[in-house]
Amino acid sequence: MSRGAWRVASVRAAESSLMATLPPGALMARAASGLATRCAALLEDRFGSVYGRGVHLLIGAGDNGGDALFAGAALARRGVRVQAQLLDPQKAHPGGLAALTAAYGRVVTEPVPTVDLIVDGITGIGGRGGLRPAASAAIAALSAVRGSDADRPIMVAVDLPSGVDADTGAVTGEAVMADVTVTFGCLKPGLTVGDGAVHAGLVDLVDIGLGPWLSGDPAVRVVDHEDVVSWWPVPDEGSDKYTRGVVGLATGSVHYTGAALLSVAGAGAGPTGLIRYAGGAGDLVRAAHPNVIVSDRVADAGRVQAWACGSGLGTDDHAVAEVRAVLAAPVPVVLDADALTILADGRTPHTADLLRSRSAPVIVTPHDREFARMAGKPPGADRIEAALDLAAKTRATVLLKGSRTVVATPNGTVWVNSTGSPALATGGTGDILSGLIASLLAAGLAPERAAIAGAYVHGLAGRAAAGDGSGPVAITSVDVAAALPAVVSAL
Repeated sequence: MSRGAWRVASVRAAESSLMATLPPGALMARAASGLATRCAALLEDRFGSVYGRGVHLLIGAGDNGGDALFAGAALARRGVRVQAQLLDPQKAHPGGLAALTAAYGRVVTEPVPTVDLIVDGITGIGGRGGLRPAASAAIAALSAVRGSDADRPIMVAVDLPSGVDADTGAVTGEAVMADVTVTFGCLKPGLTVGDGAVHAGLVDLVDIGLGPWLSGDPAVRVVDHEDVVSWWPVPDEGSDKYTRGVVGLATGSVHYTGAALLSVAGAGAGPTGLIRYAGGAGDLVRAAHPNVIVSDRVADAGRVQAWACGSGLGTDDHAVAEVRAVLAAPVPVVLDADALTILADGRTPHTADLLRSRSAPVIVTPHDREFARMAGKPPGADRIEAALDLAAKTRATVLLKGSRTVVATPNGTVWVNSTGSPALATGGTGDILSGLIASLLAAGLAPERAAIAGAYVHGLAGRAAAGDGSGPVAITSVDVAAALPAVVSAL
């Protein structure tokens, strides 16, 4: 099930409580053992054996460097050629350094020409800002090093890539770009969102017994496949098209007909039994989707259990009237694209107040520029807090789009989706997502679950459309829409 990510203050408090119950050094020993095991597995996967392989440790001050040194000692005892570069020799962990030298690891001032794996033990979760000059120089020198099979060495970060903010994922200067991050005890928010998630690579969580000592709620939850499968509405033998839910789509226009078709495709892949379309692209919707009931405007559409509104709608007076009609309906609503512009537009007074005063749930799905129009400023480095602030301001569930989409609720719960794909960075994919989320809402799913489950499956469809990702592929939103039904069926 979903995993939580905890801010530094919570992690520090939990570590302190746990260490009070353990012999001195036991917690570091657990972390180092897990790190060494993961590094050995990476070497075995690539070379078939760890013996004789070359590992270079980048060692900073404090416990993060100590974890790396003790792990290096364990690897050296297995026949790995381990060398440690001390970026601040006076502050290197003395116990870890003694263990490494006792295991015949070497201390060096620069890397040898051939290294198979690099361990980033420069800074840990307490680090702030980008890499310091000495660390930057060491990383630059390693850029010329090759692996013994002529491949680039594997970069493994200890707990968190150095230069990444553990709480926010912000990268404000130079930072380590890891292939794998071995993190201890729990996830940190900076590994799950923003640039930090990109720098972290594959995140491998090592259990060191911290869980029972973590108090309160996590800063963010990471959705996984089991969550989505358990939430997804599935019809039973007694279901009919109405009991499965009826979804309404106020999307598209005579100028943006594609948005209507794509939102219908998204809704059609969802769990609802009936789709009602209201808008200016009715003729094309009828031709492409004869199962959809079409009308010209929201007022004529008939009863629905949820609405999606805004994709390709335009921002003229007719569009404003349709947004207000949707918001007046006593059912859950997904607002996207032009509907968000209308909400933030000073030409339409009281519309934002109408959103805040609704009793039925609202989900807004901004990308960064739409977010800036709604919030009055860009999301900034801390995307979790930015989404939470907008959720509190609007009393809506906020789905902040990105490579790691963030979903924040008015009650302070935050989710992050890890299935984002560059394939989704193309026009029209957001239209698909809004239709899919509305379908989940109409089928009875709670807003935060509908938003994060929709984002998760949408991301899988992007990946499926792109194939194995081994090379550049021309992917459009039409391809993503075509991939979506099979992805949903595979759940």
